[in-house]
Amino acid sequence: MPGCLSKAERWRAIAAVAVAGLLAGCAAGPKPPPYPAFVRVDALPDVFLAALPGSRAKQLAGDPESRRSSNLVVLPPDWSFGTGASPDKSLEIYVLAGRLRLGELTLEPGGYAFVPAGNFGMTLATDGGARILYFLDAANPASVIQTPMILHRDQIQWQPLSEDPADRGTWIKELRADPGSGARTWLTMVEPGATVAWRRASVAEEGLLLEGSYRHSECVDGQAYTGSYEPIGYYYRPPEALHGGPDSGADGNAVWFVRRLASASVSTAPGCLP
Repeated sequence: MPGCLSKAERWRAIAAVAVAGLLAGCAAGPKPPPYPAFVRVDALPDVFLAALPGSRAKQLAGDPESRRSSNLVVLPPDWSFGTGASPDKSLEIYVLAGRLRLGELTLEPGGYAFVPAGNFGMTLATDGGARILYFLDAANPASVIQTPMILHRDQIQWQPLSEDPADRGTWIKELRADPGSGARTWLTMVEPGATVAWRRASVAEEGLLLEGSYRHSECVDGQAYTGSYEPIGYYYRPPEALHGGPDSGADGNAVWFVRRLASASVSTAPGCLP
């Protein structure tokens, strides 16, 4: 499928290959969609991450040409390094477990940090070890946020996704929204019984389930593929991929970490149609 993707989406090719290999062994399951979905991150192979020597990393998506990457990283106890390994990249971190020091500040589980390109030289360190999401992205000249931002998810209140009754039961916490580039990072919480419409976005989106369990459907050429996510389940959805639908939902509150790198228009569809 690489020839069907835009240039901006080629960086997810590594993840697509890895996921295809994992799903090929599940002969009894439904045919998977042609992009990474329903990915069990812990089953991915460990990779070396030059930016964080001594760590164990699972690459979720990446492009060796641009060195842009999305990763789940385990840092060992008594580890330290700096943020200057890729000074031409922006850095985004979300702490899943343990404690991570960024400069003089400490991030606990639920802690979030964004370090724009060019802001290098800060120390990363952990005494007892940590498990983090770690994203390196190309600098975007349209970005307005040019200074590091650090916060904790508990500082932000849940807000309804929209006032539309079709979105009842879905809530968001905005971690970062750049008014220049349109890049967004946020948390989504889906309650049991929430209405989930068929939707598509105009740009790529990736997400990782932090809490709960969740069923979701991907629509490809008019056929719905429904799978289950447990914590640390991942997807990378290309632009205009139709997903959601009535078979999607959570048994308990499901919380997602979600990212887009550009401004998106989002539309709904009446069903899984070609």
